[in-house]
Amino acid sequence: MEKHSILLVDDEEIVIESLKQILKSEYALTTAMDGKSAIEAAEKVKPDIILLDIIMPGMDGYAVISALKKSKKTRDIPIIIITALNSYEDEEKGLALGATDYISKPFSPLIVRLRIRNQINMLTQLRTIERLSMIDPLTNLPNRRSFKIQLNSEWVRAQREQTPISILFIDADKFKNYNDNYGHQQGDIALQALAKTFAEILKRPADFSARWGGEEFVALLSNTDLKGAIEVAEQIRRNVEEMDIPYADGPVTKLTVSIGINTLEQVQSDMMIEEFISVADKALYEAKAKGRNRVCYF
Repeated sequence: MEKHSILLVDDEEIVIESLKQILKSEYALTTAMDGKSAIEAAEKVKPDIILLDIIMPGMDGYAVISALKKSKKTRDIPIIIITALNSYEDEEKGLALGATDYISKPFSPLIVRLRIRNQINMLTQLRTIERLSMIDPLTNLPNRRSFKIQLNSEWVRAQREQTPISILFIDADKFKNYNDNYGHQQGDIALQALAKTFAEILKRPADFSARWGGEEFVALLSNTDLKGAIEVAEQIRRNVEEMDIPYADGPVTKLTVSIGINTLEQVQSDMMIEEFISVADKALYEAKAKGRNRVCYF
């Protein structure tokens, strides 16, 4: 299992070496001996935790905390102050700036290990909660919130690099009838089968599929023109049409999907993400209106 990472920041080499001896068996360590180097290392390494001295020449620890908390890259990294300053005012100032804990010098190795372990446990819990909030529990695909975050990121990249971007809206045809005929539990099995099919087809690192809601799914195809998007959509449509969905009390069941596509060959600065999504949704409704089990695009 990959070790959690810690950035050690202190201008005294003897302190750095002491912390290394305490922590090296459990954690991946990076060191810095001044404020500027600490900020650079934090942005480059993105450690899980920072142990930070306050009294340093030039840029002190308080200034380092302020700088780290202002940067999107580093503002969420927990910072434990480790310093000879031990007044309530010093502790209060560090915590007010955004530090998460405080260790006084001279420090006990056991206290250092326990304080770090506590922060790692909290960090793990927060990351688990965040991950679960981004995943649809039924299909194990990313959810709508996760998709919108990914779309925002890829939209900016497509605009910057002037590359095409495509979106697919995918809806299970007559899914209410399917649920009525086979029951909601079987409906859940069908949605899971659809999600598995999307994952098998959308294999490129930049491809991203998600559950939009109900029986509707969405896929983002970065650096993909209309021709490529149509090929992917048709492959999804065919695979779903040919797919056998197991049914506990009888023969296999079948589903089809309708798909709407929108492609932008170049993302202009005045274009809106909401309109990009809306056009794909309109294409999906056109596919439904024309008889379902088909792909439509604008």
